Amino acid sequence: MPDLCIAMLSVHTCPLATLGGKETGGMNVYVRDLSRELTRRGHHVDVYTRSQDPQISRISYGLDSDTRVFHLPAGPEQPYAKNLVYDHLPEFVDGVLAQTEAEGIQYDVLHSHYWLSGVVARELRRHWGVPIVHMFHTLGEMKNAVAQRPEDREAARRIGVEAEIVRFADALVAATPVEEEQLVELYGADSACIHIIPPGVDTEIFHPIPAAHAKEHIGLCTDCCVILFVGRIEPLKGVDNLLRAIALVVEERPDLREGLVVPIVGGDLDRICEDDEMMRLQELREGLGIGDVVTFMGAKDQDTLQYYYAAAEMVVMPSDYESFGMVALEAMACGTPVIASDVGGLAFLVRHERTGYRVPARDPGALASRIMQLLTDEGLRRRIGQRAACWAESYAWPRVADRIETLYEDLRRVPRSSSLRDGAMIPCVCDGWDRFVLSGLPY
Repeated sequence: MPDLCIAMLSVHTCPLATLGGKETGGMNVYVRDLSRELTRRGHHVDVYTRSQDPQISRISYGLDSDTRVFHLPAGPEQPYAKNLVYDHLPEFVDGVLAQTEAEGIQYDVLHSHYWLSGVVARELRRHWGVPIVHMFHTLGEMKNAVAQRPEDREAARRIGVEAEIVRFADALVAATPVEEEQLVELYGADSACIHIIPPGVDTEIFHPIPAAHAKEHIGLCTDCCVILFVGRIEPLKGVDNLLRAIALVVEERPDLREGLVVPIVGGDLDRICEDDEMMRLQELREGLGIGDVVTFMGAKDQDTLQYYYAAAEMVVMPSDYESFGMVALEAMACGTPVIASDVGGLAFLVRHERTGYRVPARDPGALASRIMQLLTDEGLRRRIGQRAACWAESYAWPRVADRIETLYEDLRRVPRSSSLRDGAMIPCVCDGWDRFVLSGLPY
């Protein structure tokens, strides 16, 4: 297959960022690992992301020596609300165009991630005439469906832009059949443009490690029992549901309390007072009387996570919504059983009673029951963990990248003049500069 030149767009979050922060998670891992795998195959990959620190070099080789990450200004060079980043996308587009013009580089495909990047991709396509592959990673309509509070709801602007992206992208990548159904039913997407290709997992990093060795590596005693959460600290992740389940476990089985360790990996411990959700969860922990069991660990580097997964008796994902569930896949690759909410991509990824258990979301009783089942049956944990590791092998990045690579090549062979998606007049739902960008008119 001929080498391709690929522009990977990840506007609001950098694939080099430490995981578990406010805006870092599975999407960062996806962009990073896919870019690396494509580079290993001989393709040229450039990643474009928003600069959040003027001290960071404009061009970084942090992914590997051949994959460039461009940090381009788009508003204040600091952490910034995603919805506000939208108003600075013209600056980001100008930065990409200036960079490519200076180098004389021509891309074969644009692969955009999240709704903000989709807007940038369409404007770049107007200049370059190359196809857009888009992956949402999360959907605003789904987040609103499970929002617990008004402030957790996504803005109407995001919903409107997502609806437009499904109409102008040349190809949409859905992580699971569940996401494909959501795109069709909630956004009216054309199923012919949707390609179901799941994220992958780096099995060279995430693989079974002896639990005793893993526990020693992260400073835990070898005979403790670890129930692990990994993810962003936000209401959608359902950490409060896990805390209530743990409280039920130690109430019903006080004999399990001694030696029980529940690390919560994610969040910024240096800015707790600025994080309402972290404050709420810490208050809930104390109110439930489990301060001696639950520990907030903050964000961890990806190279450390494998040891947390391998040290755990189980990983719990109590989310209200997940488009896929990268944490679950990484945990299974390490041979660790997963207990997950029966929602979104988790309903597809976690095989009930085979690689873990699925429980109803927001049901701490059901979650506590499954936790106790795994805690008290070592043989069951071992059997499920072995099956989980085998299941995760089918998601190894070389297999997944084969399908992405084929999609890129298929799109490149389609003459751009044969597609009407770029020129379609799309009703605008937003104010400002986007009424021109999103309708394909100059601004």
